[in-house]
Amino acid sequence: MEYKYESQRVAYPFFIAAMLLFAGQIIFGLVIGAQYIWPDMLFPAIPFNIARMIHINLLVVWLIFGFMGSAYYLLPEEVEGEIYSVKLALLQFWLFLIGGATAIVGYLFRWHDGREFLEQPFIIKVAIVIVVLMFIFNMIMTMIKGRKRTSVSIILLVGFLGLAVFYLFAFFKPENMVVDKFYWWFVVHLWVEGVWELIMAALLSFLLIKLTGIDREVAEKWLYVIVGLTFLTGIIGTGHHYYWIGTPAFWQTWGAWFSIFEVLPFAAMVAFTFKMVSKRTRKHPNRAAILWTCGTAIVSFLGAGVWGFMHTLPQINYFTHGTQITASHGHLAFFGAYAMIVLAMASYAMPNIRKSRPSHQKAEILAFWIMVASMMFIALSLTGAGIVQVYLQRILAMPYMETQGHMGIFYGLRLFFGGTFAIGLVIYIYDFFFPGKTGSRGIEA
Repeated sequence: MEYKYESQRVAYPFFIAAMLLFAGQIIFGLVIGAQYIWPDMLFPAIPFNIARMIHINLLVVWLIFGFMGSAYYLLPEEVEGEIYSVKLALLQFWLFLIGGATAIVGYLFRWHDGREFLEQPFIIKVAIVIVVLMFIFNMIMTMIKGRKRTSVSIILLVGFLGLAVFYLFAFFKPENMVVDKFYWWFVVHLWVEGVWELIMAALLSFLLIKLTGIDREVAEKWLYVIVGLTFLTGIIGTGHHYYWIGTPAFWQTWGAWFSIFEVLPFAAMVAFTFKMVSKRTRKHPNRAAILWTCGTAIVSFLGAGVWGFMHTLPQINYFTHGTQITASHGHLAFFGAYAMIVLAMASYAMPNIRKSRPSHQKAEILAFWIMVASMMFIALSLTGAGIVQVYLQRILAMPYMETQGHMGIFYGLRLFFGGTFAIGLVIYIYDFFFPGKTGSRGIEA
């Protein structure tokens, strides 16, 4: 059957915005990749720091659009009722799109706060808070109005509540740099290594229930294990950012131990995914959605778990922090944990929203393998660059710019595989907007 609830269609514009902003992020990613090789490229119109700012902010904005779209598709089925207010959802969509676009364009004209990753001007920050509160209100009212509450919907709500609460620290700007960085990580770390993981786990559970037909009770037990591990390790694991910013030395011990344990929720996600797939009671026709879902667990474990663990101990991080090792971890972790789960939800939801059967998915499956392989090679290229950087700059004390001259081959490889990733994304987006006409009947949801 097609989508079960009419209000699920409100997810459509959110997914469209996410795909277009994703494309913009990759364009600016290619720009900064090229600027590592040709530093004067597009200068002074778009210098490296502005291109990087836009690249990262587009990432955050398109992922939040994807999370919201996923939630609006998921909630009606989980609570067995329509979205409380479709009009409110559409108003929130346009406010967020206008606010996000204004911020991104403003960066080109140097209208920004200057605080890394939280560069949004004050008025845009206020708008973001209003939009998220509108979204959370709509979620809560939908759950109250619905016939039931599930673990998936509750964990999803907790994740979005955490997203809103921790973003409030973006308004707190103490003059002391150590204090500033201490609370700055409350947003940056506790988003991506805390509450965003709850959103990801909820979406992953929903997809596995729908795609495999496994018993909901089993899936929810795994979900609570993952959530418990995320809270236990993610909150205190913030300490691995406090090693070298002037905080007390005890953070090196606490940060080290709990950062080691941060691998556990991602390992649990891999075990959960393969356990559910092995015990599936149905063969779902949406092969692409299954690929993205299983790929999310594997690539997030590699990027967030393995690559994160490689440089999280203080004895290693002393040499690696702020190098291309960090960039390799960031690229693979964000793509695996968050980009892929949004693409999985879009892949699952769009055929249902369009009332079409996804019987021909060769283009999307090709896009999957191109993008995943390309991102793996991007991470490996940056890892190679980071190893050279650590040895020459941090151990041999070679000057920064001289060190950069020895890393050119890795920057070239990163740019090449960034290009192949863009090709995969073009294929995915083309298939997203122009799916094959394969029938009018929807798939079983």
